Formats: sequence, structure tokens, C-alpha cells
Amino acid sequence: MARKRGIWSDMQREWARRQRSEQQARRAALQAVARAERERARADRAAAQRAAANERERKRLYIESRKAEAVECAADVQVIVDELDSLLTAGLQKRDVVTFQSLKRTFQPPPFDPAGLDRPLPGRPQWVAPPPPNAVGRLFGGAARHEREEAAARQAYEQQSSRYEVADAERRRRLAERYHAYQEWISGLAREIEEHNTAVDEFESGARGGDSDAVAKFFTLVLDASSLPEAFPHRTRVVYRPEARELVVEYELPAQEVIPTTRDFRYVQASDEIKTLPRPPKEIKERYARLVAQVALRVLHEVFNAELSHLVETASFNGHVSAKDKATGQPIHPCLISAGVSRELFSTFVLADLDPVVCLKRINALVSPHPYELEAVRPMVDFEALLSQYKFVEGIDAVAGLDSRPDLLAMTPTEFEHLTRQLFEAMGMQSWVTQPSKDDGVDAVAVNEDPVFGGVCIIQAKRYSKAVGIESVRALAGVMEDKHATKGILVTTSWVGDESRAFAARHGRIQLIECEELVYLCKEHLGLDVLISLPKPPPRRR
Repeated sequence: MARKRGIWSDMQREWARRQRSEQQARRAALQAVARAERERARADRAAAQRAAANERERKRLYIESRKAEAVECAADVQVIVDELDSLLTAGLQKRDVVTFQSLKRTFQPPPFDPAGLDRPLPGRPQWVAPPPPNAVGRLFGGAARHEREEAAARQAYEQQSSRYEVADAERRRRLAERYHAYQEWISGLAREIEEHNTAVDEFESGARGGDSDAVAKFFTLVLDASSLPEAFPHRTRVVYRPEARELVVEYELPAQEVIPTTRDFRYVQASDEIKTLPRPPKEIKERYARLVAQVALRVLHEVFNAELSHLVETASFNGHVSAKDKATGQPIHPCLISAGVSRELFSTFVLADLDPVVCLKRINALVSPHPYELEAVRPMVDFEALLSQYKFVEGIDAVAGLDSRPDLLAMTPTEFEHLTRQLFEAMGMQSWVTQPSKDDGVDAVAVNEDPVFGGVCIIQAKRYSKAVGIESVRALAGVMEDKHATKGILVTTSWVGDESRAFAARHGRIQLIECEELVYLCKEHLGLDVLISLPKPPPRRR
């Protein structure tokens, strides 16, 4: 389970990182072109100044250069304003979208790099015999000297050849090792890609089947891949309610500082200064309100145009912004807009021609009357409101007191509940244990804040030595509906019967963790080798 969650997290981070990298590269390229053009213009002006025939011409060129600099600064600000003004229409253009196929990886191994080891070593020794003596030399003992010289040369040649063969054999050995390592790396890479693509196939199967977690993960990927201005945050939480075919999006809005406070630049010749002309406060507030409306409509557009949009009949959008309370200086996270709309109604909108602010009024959205002043509205659906239905107590460290082979049945019910909490935290979730009384049948609430896995899970921990009855599973389903939870998990030290397993399968959002799987999960995520001393083995073990 952890491995799959890791795959989803890696998938989401990799996709978001790839999309943001591409966005940054495109922006960097545009900025580089603009800088190069400005540098060329400055160089031309500088050259013209140097070529000026007299002081008056040089002064004139200098003034023109300063005026041009002011125009360039104003143009840079206008680029930002135009990008914000066209946020909604830019989202309507064709772009790379998230599909299950795009999440898969292709296997394209790089060619083997022998690093020069495939080439024979230079300097292979060549036999060169000493020249034989001439006739006169042979008369004076030249033949004997030639034999000695040839023997010495032969010995040196054989020694050099031996050293060369040893070195060349080492080269061939290193080449074989390098190629073997390359083959192992390629094989491992192929297995990794195959596992990844298999996980994507499973992900797709679950999402197309309406699994709430899988659908939420997919739409989170879709929204994270959206091409937005660089100053925009990329924080999204998504919940899918299959029974209502409703997708709820909690979205982080850009801060007010994204609106440029400077409207224009002017060169003042008398003081040789480039002065800024501020943007009127009223215009700043109106532009921010319009931007918030554009963000909401764009997110809804991306939801209703995604690959799994047929699973969504209604989409809800809650836009929050991170800021500081001007009265206290404390961080706040007010909701500035909350909107819900059906797919049928949204499909009638011509987004390229409408007024975003008026459109939100058309769908009866709750919009802050003064978003720039951070005046909040009450969200239609809010994660924090869901969590506030439960009472939470401080967690205790149930793991710290366990020895090498602890028996889970020897723990108190409270200790077992806290062990369950720590298990889910180790699996990447944030968990809180509820108070033992008046908890509406809820032992714990687990929330995964990861943008791919966002959602609320109701957890029931049953430290039983006998079978858990069907009434417990049905009670869990009832609590899930009452608390608007996206998932329910029953954790038990014993087992459940066939009737309970069939009920959970029909429900679709209930997961059962029985004794054997619980032992495995404790080992896998907590490093605990635990035992469960059941008086008799579960029926399936017989």
C-alpha cells in the first residue's frame, strides 16, 4: 500500500515538476529574447551616442535613451497585466492535458557507452629484428654479436608483448564489467517502467470505475498541470463524492501582491529620474476581484474538460488565500469564493465572451464583497468544516512501549487505537484519535494532506479475538455518510466474515484490514514484528 502511495506521490510530483519546468523554460526563453532585444537597443543607442558629432546630439540621444528605458519598464508591467487579464481565455486554448497515457513512461534506453574501452590499447609491440652484419662484419665476429643482439631484442619484445597482453586483458575485463552493469541497469529500468505503467493502468481502472480516491488523484494531477503565471501557488485539494457525482476543489488563490501596483513610468528630464506612476487603489481591487473570478471559472472549465469529466455532474470550487491578518499579524487562510455548478449549466457558457464577475453571480456563487480586504465567505463545502465535526485528543506514542514480539491482543483498546493512528501516520497520512466517548462510532480520523491523496477517512479499530460482525461494517458505512467521509477503514486484530466482505465490496469505499494484513503493515511501516495470539486461526487459515 505504501509503495503504491509512493508511486502516486512520485507521479504527481514528477508531473507537476515537469509541467512547471516546461513553463519556466518557456518564460525564460521569452524573457531571454526580450532581454536580448533590450540589450541590442541599448547597444544601438550607445553606439549612436558615441558617434554623435557634438554635445547637443549626445544629450538628445541620452534623453531618448532614458525615455525608451521608461517605456520598456512600462511594457514589462503591461505584460504582467495582460497575462492576468487573459487568464481565463488562455486556459481555453489547446494545450497539453493530463491523460492516463501521458502518465506512462516509454522505455528508450540510451546506447551503451564503452568509455573508450572498446578500442584496443595503443602501442602494441612490433617485432623488429636487428640488421644482420655485412660480409666484413662477419669476418670480425659480427655473426656472434648479431645473435646476441637478436636474442636481447627478442627477450625485450616478449616482455613488452606480455605486459601489453596483460593490460589489454584488463581492458577487456573492464569492458565486460561495464557492459554487464549497463545490462543490469537497463533491466532494472525496464522493470521500473513496467511497474510504473502497471500502476498507471491500475490507477486508470480504479478511476474509470468511479473509485473516489483515484478520481480525486486524477483531477488533482489535471489542476496541478495547469499553465499559470509564475507567481501563482500550486496547492490544490480534491474530494470526489461518487454517490452525488460531485467533485469538490479547494484551491489556493494568488495573493493580492500579484496585481502590479505601478501603472506607468515617466522620465523626468529636469531631475534625470524615471518616476513611477502608481495604479489607483480602486483599479487594483477591481482587478484582483476579476482575477479571482477568472481563476474559479478556469478551474471549473478544466474539471469539465478533463478525461474523466463524465464522472462529474457537479463541481464545487472553494478559493482560499494565504495572508496575514492586518489587525493581529497572524497568518490567516480566508475563503474568498465558493461556487458550485452543474456540468449541464456550465456547458452553456461561452467563456471567451462572458464577464467572469457577472457569470459568478449567474451561478449564485458566494463571492467576497471585498476580496482585496480579505473579507471571507463561508465555503459551501470545506475540509476543515468536515474535520470540525470530530473531537480530537492528543496522541500518545503507542509504539514506544512495544518490545520485540508484542501481542496486540495484550494492548488496551486505547493503546490499540493509538497504534492504529501511528500506523496511518507512518503510511503518509495525518491522523487524530477521537475521544473514547460520544465519538459517533469513530475511532480515528485520518487526513492525507498530499494534493494527490487529499481526503478524509473514518477509521474503526477493533481489538477483537473473535470475528467482527456485519453490524460493525454497516455501522462504519453509516458513519461515513453522516460525516461526509470519502473512505472508511476497519482495522481488526481478528477477521471478518464473508457477508461483511461482500458488503464492503458492494459499498466500494470501505477497506478491511484483518489480522494477517495488520501484522504485515506493522512490519512494513513501523518496523514492528508483532503477533496476534488468537485463540483459534481465522476460518480461511484452516
